[in-house]
Amino acid sequence: MKAARLVLKIVAVSMAVVAVACAIAAYWDKIVDVFYAIADKIEEKKADCRFASEYDDYDDCIL
Repeated sequence: MKAARLVLKIVAVSMAVVAVACAIAAYWDKIVDVFYAIADKIEEKKADCRFASEYDDYDDCIL
C-alpha cells in the first residue's frame, strides 16, 4: 500500500511539472512581452534625467 501511495505521489508531481511546462510553452510570447515591457519601463526611468547639466561632459544623470 505504501508503494502505491509513493507511485501516485510521483505521478502527481510529474503531472504538475508537465502542466507548468505546458503553461509556459503556451504563454511564452506573452511572458516575453511582459519582460520586454518591464525592460522598456526601466530604460524610460533611466532616460528621465531631472538633474542633467547643460554641458555634454556633465550630462550624466545623478539621482
